[in-house]
Amino acid sequence: MSAQDPVDPTEGVEDPLGPPAVTDDLAAEGAAPPDAAPPADAGEPAIDATTPASVEELIAALELTTAERDDYLDSLRRNQADFENYRKRVSKQQADDVARAAEGLVEQLLPVLDACDGAIHHGATEVEPIYAALLGTLEKQGLQRIDPAGEPFDPNLHEAVMHEPAADGDDGTVVSAVMRAGYSWKGRVVRPAMVKVRG
Repeated sequence: MSAQDPVDPTEGVEDPLGPPAVTDDLAAEGAAPPDAAPPADAGEPAIDATTPASVEELIAALELTTAERDDYLDSLRRNQADFENYRKRVSKQQADDVARAAEGLVEQLLPVLDACDGAIHHGATEVEPIYAALLGTLEKQGLQRIDPAGEPFDPNLHEAVMHEPAADGDDGTVVSAVMRAGYSWKGRVVRPAMVKVRG
């Protein structure tokens, strides 16, 4: 070294701040700092997708797939059964609602039939066509008139409001007169007949 050469005062002195930082150029190139930790999977062998699986692995995968398929099928069948039961229940409920509504309408029309019946018995023949048309329409839908004169008394169909002694030849209790006709709607008694019984 000549006398004219400048002397670097840091030459031979260790840098107390450690090694130099990574420059932006190194970071841009994707280079890791010299003391960076290796990637977590650096020690794991790479999986080769072209390596054929063993028979045991294939059987295990097939069994797993079959079990999942069976679970899905069972779930689907349960859902289908639940939906079918729900559909039947709603359909029955709707039919019952319609039947109750129709029965309620028939019950409201019974006083009209009674009025027509009474008018005809008092000689108002002009009411007969209206009464016949109304009764015929309702009978087509399921209404049935209960007029049991001369028939054996049935407490399920008749309501006895008067009684008279039995006559010769009577066998049991008989309906001798009908005070007010009864009606049934689709096989169910809506109103029993009001009758006079003998026996």
